[in-house]
Amino acid sequence: MQNFTYQNTTKIVFGKGTEEEVGEYTAKHGSKVLLHYGGGSIKKYGTYDKVVKSLEKAGIEYVELGGVEPNPKLSLVHKGIELAKEESVDFILAVGGGSVIDSAKAIAVGYFYDGDVWDFYYNNVEIKEALPVGVVLTIPAAGSESSTSSVVTKMDGMYKRSIGTELVRPKFAIMNPEITFTLPDYQTACGAVDIMAHIMERYFTNTDNVEYTDRLSEASLKTIINNTPKVLEDNEDYAARAEIMWVGSNAHNGLLGTGREEDWSSHGMEHELSGIYDVAHGAGLAVVFPAWMEYVYQHDLERFAQFAHRVWDVDPDFKDLEWTAQQGIKKTKEFFSDIGMPVTLAELDIPADRLEEMAKKATENGPIGSFVELDTEDVLKIYKSALK
Repeated sequence: MQNFTYQNTTKIVFGKGTEEEVGEYTAKHGSKVLLHYGGGSIKKYGTYDKVVKSLEKAGIEYVELGGVEPNPKLSLVHKGIELAKEESVDFILAVGGGSVIDSAKAIAVGYFYDGDVWDFYYNNVEIKEALPVGVVLTIPAAGSESSTSSVVTKMDGMYKRSIGTELVRPKFAIMNPEITFTLPDYQTACGAVDIMAHIMERYFTNTDNVEYTDRLSEASLKTIINNTPKVLEDNEDYAARAEIMWVGSNAHNGLLGTGREEDWSSHGMEHELSGIYDVAHGAGLAVVFPAWMEYVYQHDLERFAQFAHRVWDVDPDFKDLEWTAQQGIKKTKEFFSDIGMPVTLAELDIPADRLEEMAKKATENGPIGSFVELDTEDVLKIYKSALK
């Protein structure tokens, strides 16, 4: 196990009706809020009214910016920064899923910066200050509600890039599983894959003697595997929704990566898919991750066999670890397909004509990944293997 420092300062407020307490928690951090949200579903299903009522009860002023799309766009971030400065807000409240939260974080770091906020995402400029951010979570998937990361897309050039800094870890995250009852099945399934991918990016590691975080990761994966079919069968299964929502946060708040090297090449490859083709992040990961697994599994047959046995209950063949490892990959791909996710680029209607471009962009700063370092040619091979 490697040395590590772990601190998670996000206050989690979990359970039924908790969105009605948002004003109380916001008042501890600010008095004038930028209320940031997506395409209108929070208004359709009543979450917006509850949030606004709570803010007004607490005496919180607010200005609004809606319109966040999946794979949040830099153009709206620029608009949000301008609005936040004009209105002199001192807090940003994100009501939505990962895209809304990531957009809010981008506005938060851009607020104090004289240059283009894209410098943080693309040019690795150091982030020195940010407005505080709070969250009312509506979609369990990205884990952004308690993470240090944010991902945005610049349409000019089709670049999807990320930042990571403690300065954007939300002050609080209000998480009511009831809010997720209205999610479409496809969005629920995309979220499940995203959560699993966050865990697997940490699970497949070259670090030895990490049994505790291995076991936490395996339990987290099994919880998603057990509960996703339940919510697809019954959208209002509160118990199953709660399990998924809580795993989603712990999958990406840093806990499962403590003391171990992480990979993140699959996310890097998927960002090129969704950056260019605007596919749902979870759907892109459902295609990329099994293809990555098939490309790298021989690097550590024992770890892949352990994954197959502990996560997918494959009876291990100790005389043929390769067979055992392959069964785990097969079951992962089958699960994604069973919950309605694509597992090939063809299913996403992504052709072969821009694979080289994506491979070059994914590796423009050098090889990606740490479990197995992947250069441009490796990434291209993985994309090609995922075509159909």
